[in-house]
Amino acid sequence: MLTRRQTMQVIAAALASTTLPVYSGELPLITRAIPSSGERLPVIGLGTSRTFDTAGDAKTINTLTDIMNAFFSNQGSIIDSSPMYGEAESRVGDVLRSMSQQPKIFAATKVWTTGKEQGIAQMEESARRMNVTRFDLIAVHNLKDWKTQLETLYQWKEEGKVRYIGITTSHGRNHAEFLEVMKTQAIDFAQFSYNIDDRSAEQQLLPMAQEQGIATMINRPYQRGSLFKKSKGEALPAMAADIDCDSWGQFYLKFIVSHPAVTCVIPATSKLHHMQDNMMANFGRLPTADQRTEMLKLFEAL
Repeated sequence: MLTRRQTMQVIAAALASTTLPVYSGELPLITRAIPSSGERLPVIGLGTSRTFDTAGDAKTINTLTDIMNAFFSNQGSIIDSSPMYGEAESRVGDVLRSMSQQPKIFAATKVWTTGKEQGIAQMEESARRMNVTRFDLIAVHNLKDWKTQLETLYQWKEEGKVRYIGITTSHGRNHAEFLEVMKTQAIDFAQFSYNIDDRSAEQQLLPMAQEQGIATMINRPYQRGSLFKKSKGEALPAMAADIDCDSWGQFYLKFIVSHPAVTCVIPATSKLHHMQDNMMANFGRLPTADQRTEMLKLFEAL
């Protein structure tokens, strides 16, 4: 947590900085409904794995504040974190505490421990760290002690302490158990990896989400940056204009969110220009089924 002096330094730096660009075009915001409630969310969220696991000095907080301001200015709302991500939850909270006007956010984190009391303590600590009074979503991270933690989350949801509950997998492992939980448990969200190069989720996870009415939150949309290595130096295909993309990053994100079972995707970044670029995928047209096929062919030909 920032000291009072550090907080004042952050606020002063933010006031002195250049105003961040806000999307002002005529392209419509893309939203998807959470199946269990009908609530609609913008399709591009903000992940914090690695990128927000930083020191808590004023300079770093100012950089993260610029990133989050760009996110909010372009109608972003979903911020996803986890106790597994080191200091990420704390840095999100530091930024939110430094803002004079609190933005509307869809706050998501995870529980990643064993034991009922340990799970409760961890979730309460996550709320303190992220400066959240009530989480919109808490998911059991990587299925760790999922029976125990889901039991608590069901109770919390009934008591109004959390709005939605779910499960996650970071590495695509344990798909059989993951699918069984999706099939048998009353969850609202499932988070897993999916991108234009890693499409294994199309085989069972995405169809199961559609079948069971579960929202999906997609991580690793750029395959930890490896997609950009493949397209580096390559001209963006002409068809990208037809889906309102002007970068490879937007091209990759729109491929993901055009799948009908995808609710939102959470790219993580520590660079302001990448955040601004990611958020442009929050607007405009999505690829049709035929265009998705064309995108795959174009990618595979790189």
